[in-house]
Amino acid sequence: MKNIENKFPGKDVSKEDIATKFPLCAKKHKNHKSKFKIAGVEFGGKNIPIFAGPNMVESKKLILDIAKNVKRNGAHFLRGGAFKPLTFPYRSNKYTETRELGIQWLKEAKKKYKIPVITEVMESKYIPLVSEVADILQIGSRNMQNYPFLIDCAKSGKPIMLKRHYGSSLRDWLGAAEYIMLHGNRKLILCERGVSVPHTHRETSRFLIDLQVVAAAKELTHLPIVVDPTHATFWRPWVESMSLASVAAGADGIMLEVHPNPSKAAVDPLQSINYQEFKKITKKMDVIAKKIYRRKII
Repeated sequence: MKNIENKFPGKDVSKEDIATKFPLCAKKHKNHKSKFKIAGVEFGGKNIPIFAGPNMVESKKLILDIAKNVKRNGAHFLRGGAFKPLTFPYRSNKYTETRELGIQWLKEAKKKYKIPVITEVMESKYIPLVSEVADILQIGSRNMQNYPFLIDCAKSGKPIMLKRHYGSSLRDWLGAAEYIMLHGNRKLILCERGVSVPHTHRETSRFLIDLQVVAAAKELTHLPIVVDPTHATFWRPWVESMSLASVAAGADGIMLEVHPNPSKAAVDPLQSINYQEFKKITKKMDVIAKKIYRRKII
């Protein structure tokens, strides 16, 4: 690409950025929206897909039970991590990555309950293994600017969800997305999952949900924007209100952590919701979706 300038490397998006830094991600006109289907589920239209499941695939029994329940109550995709990044390298007896076994259990849940799967891939060497099962490859926030890894994921040909890093600007996020699109992968979903700020209103909450970025991103990019209220709030009592607010703000999908017994979850027990809470939230989101002329969620 010619005439690329880097004279203004700010955090906010300039007209030059739109034209030369991420032209593939940028809207071509006001009403430009990418619409595509993944496993028969539409993205970028009036539909608001729901991703639900545990933070970690703890056991075969657990993931099968969760798949059955979230599918019954409105989930379009089963989420769950077999390969899990943690802030620190230490693992307790309660927490052990299930890795290849976890991927196999996701495969069994997918087949038994006919629900597509999204799961995180962390290293290039595992892309073929995860791609055998996942309908969407999730790139976690910590890998958002691991550009060689983004390129490898793009070349897999699998649809991708790119989670925003908790310290990145919208400019950074779209720059990372451009790497994926430049290498031929156009089934790309962006996911807001909370950002670091001086205050989060509760000492156990690490991030603050940035709903403003949904509106900001929709001004600039044609890509679908998903919000993860569970991870962003890090606090179960706030998940419902922030889920409803995300739908009202224009989110093109919602990702929720669901566990049969949240207080016993191996990872992030403060934020997961149970089956009853998930059912209630999906029903309420459905009401909001209709009010803003989006299609039924459930």
